[in-house]
Amino acid sequence: MRVPLLPVLCVLLVGVLLDCYIYRRMRHAGVRRGWLWVYVAVAIVVSGALLCVDLWPKKSAGDSSLLVLMWALFTYISVYLPKLVFALVSLVQQLLGRLFRRRLRGIAIAGGVFAFAMFALMWWGALFNRFNIQINEVEVPIAGLPPAFDGYRIVQVSDIHSGTYGTDTTFLDKLVNCVNSRQADMIVFTGDIVNRHSEELLPFMSVLGRMQAPDGVLSVMGNHDYGDYYRWPDENAHRADARNLKAMEGAMGWRMLNNENMKVRRGADSLVVIGVENIGDHPFPVYGSLTDAYPDASDSAVKVLLSHNPAHWVDSISGHRDMNIALTLAGHTHAMQIEAFGHSPASLRYPTWGGMYTDSLGRHLYVNIGTGEVGFPARIGATPEVTVFTLRRR
Repeated sequence: MRVPLLPVLCVLLVGVLLDCYIYRRMRHAGVRRGWLWVYVAVAIVVSGALLCVDLWPKKSAGDSSLLVLMWALFTYISVYLPKLVFALVSLVQQLLGRLFRRRLRGIAIAGGVFAFAMFALMWWGALFNRFNIQINEVEVPIAGLPPAFDGYRIVQVSDIHSGTYGTDTTFLDKLVNCVNSRQADMIVFTGDIVNRHSEELLPFMSVLGRMQAPDGVLSVMGNHDYGDYYRWPDENAHRADARNLKAMEGAMGWRMLNNENMKVRRGADSLVVIGVENIGDHPFPVYGSLTDAYPDASDSAVKVLLSHNPAHWVDSISGHRDMNIALTLAGHTHAMQIEAFGHSPASLRYPTWGGMYTDSLGRHLYVNIGTGEVGFPARIGATPEVTVFTLRRR
């Protein structure tokens, strides 16, 4: 499936108008003809890349083709967003110049510096920051936590999106070493291990299989793990791929909780870990069932829920007295891979987009912003996250 052509043509038209305006400003500033031709050539190539991204069929594209398209889209955004900023600042300079009858060149220079800084920031996010792992240590107070689990440690990883790395295992090897170094009691993965289909995981199985913890590595499915974003020859192949992904995670030594629960024991004390398949907001599909995973969520057992999409907690758990679930761990949002000073555009879609949230009943949700990328290969802020939870008696 591809984006309708008309919106893309509108974006291209805006880009052409930006280029015409900037070209005129460059000529007016006395830029040499050779550099003007370089500017025009780059503009044509980058605009053509966007057109290719739209026309190329995404669902049937090969993995290598999809990576090329992803980088082409990112290149267009990284070039034309700064151009738009520069053009807007330049227009302000011209309007103020006419009003005050002065050239006000300092405004145009500031606009150019800001536009270049934006371009550099985006490529810093693509080439460096998306590989900088941030470890967040979080203490979670839980009423009624059994004494044997006071100090129990859980490491959460989410949204690896392994297909984004092609066959390069360097980053995921670094991630596994980081996770194992925390020496937690349990490791959990909250979905989206691939982008479109299970074969993306093949180059990384031996690496991810090195994750180890005394109480195991537990996982759930995310919306990308069902093969819904790939064009299959028939529904049987579609379903077979999801089954294959489950088998592959099992071969890695992970235990997938597909609408199931697992009880962890320490002597006479116990902790319940519940895993549901994907339960999301529209347009994401619903495959999971908390009732199937744990029929009586109102009982007194201390429970930790793994659910990929934080909308599940908002819609069905937060504030519900019959949902006695002490801690829910989710992912999905990526903070839209953009975060600055604790703010993210993801907040426009998800009120719970990253970090810890607590409802009026003292039940917690933590949203891990993931380690991988989808859509564009960069993290501008929103650094890849590994979260280490320590459970405490309240």
